[in-house]
Amino acid sequence: MTFKYRLAVPIVGPHKIKRFRSWIGDALPDLDYNLPLQTPIATSSMTVRLRSMSDRQRLEAALPPLVP
Repeated sequence: MTFKYRLAVPIVGPHKIKRFRSWIGDALPDLDYNLPLQTPIATSSMTVRLRSMSDRQRLEAALPPLVP
């Protein structure tokens, strides 16, 4: 199965991937997702790839205004 769905997650600052993994591990530990290998510090969002539309909706519902 592939990751066909995408969601731009609002996150700023350094270590975006590490911080997102930490947050998602607490908020939605059973969610199956794929992250980019790296993200520039200057960006204010990060694209997360998901397997299904229901996964995308779950992530959207759980997202805070800005990922810590």
